[in-house]
Amino acid sequence: MIKNLMRGPAVLVLALIPLIAAPAASAATAAPAVPAAAEVLMLSEALGQLPVVEESREGYERSKFKHWNAGLDPRDGCNTRNEVLLAEAVEMPEVGPGCKLTGGLWLSYYDEQMVDDPSKIDIDHMVPLAEAWDSGASAWTAQRREAYANDQGASTSLVAVTARSNRQKADKDPAQWTPAPAATCRYLAEWVGTKLRWGLSADQVEADAVGVYAAGPCENTVVHYTPAP
Repeated sequence: MIKNLMRGPAVLVLALIPLIAAPAASAATAAPAVPAAAEVLMLSEALGQLPVVEESREGYERSKFKHWNAGLDPRDGCNTRNEVLLAEAVEMPEVGPGCKLTGGLWLSYYDEQMVDDPSKIDIDHMVPLAEAWDSGASAWTAQRREAYANDQGASTSLVAVTARSNRQKADKDPAQWTPAPAATCRYLAEWVGTKLRWGLSADQVEADAVGVYAAGPCENTVVHYTPAP
């Protein structure tokens, strides 16, 4: 059974739908916010929505982004890493006690490799933690950084890839690293969409690098995001 084999490009959201509340309702009884809707923008337009700001890594420590936490369902015994592995499996692994995974099959789209061993798969943060810190997360609370590091609210925030490709990417931005050519447009759409989802910025070199693709081989690429809660 194929689950989330292609978590591909879709649409960008520009605005939040306002909170719906009864005229005389108190804060305690007001209706919850309506989920944000999605709109389409081309990659070049999406890139233009990113603030261009000089980056700073001062004070960064990986430990400031708590991960992996108990995941979407604390009752299932699977942390965020294993929940993403289950969500992205091309063939489902067996789930043993303590959410130990054996078998299964995954497609690492960064390098177009099939992997049949979950221990050889990394769960990559589309925008690496260090890059997120540089781009605005340094000002977040610890709770928001934890939410970012375990974000399963968007299928593109966390991606199952080979350990080799994840190590090659490390904390590089698209000016320094891109995946296999066939995957590059998808990757750039997900990169920009993730930054927009979390209100992050880009530096000038990064924006220029993405802009070259947006004006050339990826000119017909669209991205999507929904603002993070």
